[in-house]
Amino acid sequence: MNIQMKRNPVKLGFCPIGKFVFSHEDALHYKALLEVKLKEWGVNYTSIENVVKDGIVRRIEDVNPVVRYLKEQSVDGLFLPHCNFGTEHAVGLIARELKVPVLLWGPRDEEPLPDGTRLRDSLCGLFASSKVLHKLSVPFTYIENCRITDRALEAGVKNFLRVMSIVKGFYKMRIGQIGQRIDFFWTTIINESELLERFGIEVLPLDMVSIIRGVKERAKQEKSRYREELEVLSKQVKFEGFDDTSALVNNLALRDEMLRLASEQGISAFAVQSFMSICEELGCMVEFALTQVSEAGYPSACETDIHGAISCVLLQRASLETEPTFLADFTIRHPEDNNGILLWHCGFPLSLRKEGSPACIGSHWILPGIPPGSCHWQLRDGDITVARFDGDRGQYRLAAGTGHTINGPYTQNSYVWMKVKDWQRWERQLIEGPYIHHTGAVYGQYTSVLMEACKYIPGLDPEPLGEKMESVQQDFFNKF
Repeated sequence: MNIQMKRNPVKLGFCPIGKFVFSHEDALHYKALLEVKLKEWGVNYTSIENVVKDGIVRRIEDVNPVVRYLKEQSVDGLFLPHCNFGTEHAVGLIARELKVPVLLWGPRDEEPLPDGTRLRDSLCGLFASSKVLHKLSVPFTYIENCRITDRALEAGVKNFLRVMSIVKGFYKMRIGQIGQRIDFFWTTIINESELLERFGIEVLPLDMVSIIRGVKERAKQEKSRYREELEVLSKQVKFEGFDDTSALVNNLALRDEMLRLASEQGISAFAVQSFMSICEELGCMVEFALTQVSEAGYPSACETDIHGAISCVLLQRASLETEPTFLADFTIRHPEDNNGILLWHCGFPLSLRKEGSPACIGSHWILPGIPPGSCHWQLRDGDITVARFDGDRGQYRLAAGTGHTINGPYTQNSYVWMKVKDWQRWERQLIEGPYIHHTGAVYGQYTSVLMEACKYIPGLDPEPLGEKMESVQQDFFNKF
């Protein structure tokens, strides 16, 4: 099966701001330059060109038609570039009514003209507009007053798109739960009602018996197709411990049954009781099926870890759905590097395997008597962002940090060694916070956008791992 990740693109509302004072011609000039940049950067946006005169908000009367139009366009974020000054009351009302993430920026002003006059005071207008946004309790993201060619603007806009993606995905999240919580995993006890009431996150219980029946029927009907797929897969992966292909066929059938449910039920991610009963009924561990569902864009957390599934959704949205996520354990520290940690578990996506690393689907070396089906391969090199959404007693946090892979000893199952800036600080934060050993992970550097997104999610506090918030915030304008 050729698995391609689903995409849920975001749309930016481009709403240039001017004022009746200063040069309207210069404001139009900067508006045009910005649109060139947005197209160059591949931004999906809608303008207000045909809504208000010259496509620039300059008066309070512009508010209602702009709000109405941008709502009709279902924008996921709002860009308010101040092209010559700022009509601050209009800025505040448009942002308040749209209720989407807001990006504030204005071009750095040139020196006064020879006669002492100025074409614009963009920075001055930004001060006014930011005050009104504060007054109306509208959160916003601010890019420093810089030139249109400066890196800070490009990085800020591109990272803001990731923030939009995270926020959009968070408020429309539906977690498909297959099987109950594993009885002795108290760490994965969650408050389902509170997730729904506070964040609108729905946990959808899916009957495991019905799913297993569906898997077996699908495996029976499509056995020949699955065997052909396994023949292709066997050129990449070695199978060990299986008497025949029937259990592996069940694994692929489970993948397709989950994908069907995701499509029909609008599921964002899955949390699956990955052992023991489902393994015994299907004759194999199901981690490979879960990794393939993750590859298709539906993060799948083992061990019925609902908060882990939420964490993975946020990470996938941060990557703009270009990379599959995986749920890892923080396990042991690196034997030689004090800032190294092992990310490990039973199954990470095969597409993330390190080139040249052997791959095997075989027995689990910890759990006695469980059927084969555990994934064994090392992940590729690169930057990795990890994140954990978690909380107790009504207080929720999002911890996130970025590291880079390093060499380390071989171990069984899926794994990668990661080095961070200050593991001792990470460790203390994770131990003393409301977190567990599970963490969502994705390739790339996304800590700053995850922390910024918390601005737009009331009740979710950001916690950067190993770094001060000021340092993480600066990365927002340097990395993309």
